Amino acid sequence: MRVCLLASGSRGNSTLVEVDGCRLLIDAGLSGVETVRRLSTVGLTGDDLDAILVTHEHHDHVGGIGPLARRHDLPVYIDRKTHAALPKLGKIADLKLFTAGSTFSLQNLQISSFSTTHDAVNPVGFTIESNEGKIGFATDLGLSTRLVANQLQNCRVLILEANHDEQMLQDGTYPWELKQRIRSRHGHLSNSESCSLLEDICWSGLEALFLAHLSEENNCPDLAEQSFRKTLTECGHAPEIIVGRQSRASFCFETDLVMVS
Repeated sequence: MRVCLLASGSRGNSTLVEVDGCRLLIDAGLSGVETVRRLSTVGLTGDDLDAILVTHEHHDHVGGIGPLARRHDLPVYIDRKTHAALPKLGKIADLKLFTAGSTFSLQNLQISSFSTTHDAVNPVGFTIESNEGKIGFATDLGLSTRLVANQLQNCRVLILEANHDEQMLQDGTYPWELKQRIRSRHGHLSNSESCSLLEDICWSGLEALFLAHLSEENNCPDLAEQSFRKTLTECGHAPEIIVGRQSRASFCFETDLVMVS
């Protein structure tokens, strides 16, 4: 199993998940060229990928999907309403449309989608299950619902949004309307809100926590990491914490095969 945030932030998001012999990108918000360059830093090429999963239609999550899919002949798994909201995506030879809430198979993986609250047409998060364990992915959500918490139970690896520190956002330079949008139930999770979600889903089998979609203006990596480490300590667990950056790929979480019954 290998997981890496190739890019994370308001200018482009993409996550590499390699599990049970299958290599996926969750979102591709960088250009195709830059995505391939960052893949090269972890020893991969675009041709090594098996598919792209899409969470929602915002440009920082889909900007490179068309070029990547066409250049490397990749299937794209995307919610039907999200696809309809992307008229300029271009032709994708192997388009896999699904409905939010559905589960589908990809090689030896079982991938479940679940609805999230964000100002997009029909945004989703994902869980990916295999004999190497469960990976949960939930970013770009303004509210942690019971559905989200239920879906993210018993994950070996979690990728969670930690968009902003509430005080930094309040004191920052963003226009009031943008601050309100970020704070809303269709905006983004703050550090404290995401920590509350983590309290509900933390368990002894969690090995790695990725902090994703940090605002470069309204958050800082050290502050976010301190907040989550405090929550994990209070829960009695100490998984590896990896903070995503906009400018470069994160450290990879890597483990050898562990059979999960």
